[in-house]
Amino acid sequence: MEEKNFFERVYEVVRQIPKGKVTSYGAIAKSIGAAKSARMVGYAMNSAKELDDVPAHRVVNRNGLLTGKSHFGDHSAMEQMLAAEGIKVEDNKIQDFEKHFWDPVKELK
Repeated sequence: MEEKNFFERVYEVVRQIPKGKVTSYGAIAKSIGAAKSARMVGYAMNSAKELDDVPAHRVVNRNGLLTGKSHFGDHSAMEQMLAAEGIKVEDNKIQDFEKHFWDPVKELK
C-alpha cells in the first residue's frame, strides 16, 4: 500500500472538521504526527482551493486569525463561509474561538 503524502494526510483531517467548527494549522500538524509542520499545513491549505471537498475555510491560526483569507480570492469569502456556519468573525478573528475550536488530536483518536 502506498503511503499517503503530507498534503493528502492534511486533507483527510480537514475533511472531518464539522460545520460550525474550526481548527488550527498546528493542531492539524500535531494530529498527523508532524507537530513542527504548521507552515506546511498552511501550504497544503493554499493548494486545497481547487478541491471542493476540503473545507479549508475552517483552518485558522492558533489565535483564531483568518491568516489564509487571501487565498480565497475575495478577501471576505472566508469570513462569509464561516458566518454561514454560525461563526462570528470580527477584525479577521474568530469570536469565541475556544467554543468553536475542534481539536483533531482529541477528536480523531
